[in-house]
Amino acid sequence: MTKILIIGATGTVGSATRQYLLANSNDDLTLMARSTNRLGSVDKNRERVVIGSVTDTAVLKEALAGQDVVFAALSGDLPQMAEALVAAMGTTTVKRLLFITSMGIYNEIPASIGDRGNLKYNSMLSAYRKAADVVEGSDLNYTVIRPGWFDNGGDLDYEITKKGEPFGGHDVAVTSIADLVMRLAHDPEMGSRDSLGINRK
Repeated sequence: MTKILIIGATGTVGSATRQYLLANSNDDLTLMARSTNRLGSVDKNRERVVIGSVTDTAVLKEALAGQDVVFAALSGDLPQMAEALVAAMGTTTVKRLLFITSMGIYNEIPASIGDRGNLKYNSMLSAYRKAADVVEGSDLNYTVIRPGWFDNGGDLDYEITKKGEPFGGHDVAVTSIADLVMRLAHDPEMGSRDSLGINRK
């Protein structure tokens, strides 16, 4: 049993990962979000809820207490959020960080699947890249996760690419992302201090 803090638990990826972990593991979950009214029913035997922003140091430290793994599926000012999270984790014993960014931040999308989605063509990715740089510059046992465009397909038909390898495909099921998060959370050596792309095969 692993204790996992999901930051951004009400978002698309955070919510899907929460439900996947509840169904496929015996992990204990801490659900952190700025607004928790979209969480629905909470399993009090396995879940606890923390209301607040990742940039609120006091709330974040409360959420981090006793955790084994942090999964961050954030939206907003990602570089600032990454800095706050890395700084807070640096003061605790929690060292495993799984952090969602986006495909294209290293210009790794080949022309065959649409290289216009790369950072050099899409300035909106700059915040994702800056956040990834913050995480990669830390001494944490991090894995940066770079999904393709995610959809609601329930398949687990996915492949992983590492930093420096060309991205393998355009789309991915959000369920596949959740499965990868579970694998990474249960294996601290998998993807350790690496950046993993995930796409549908």
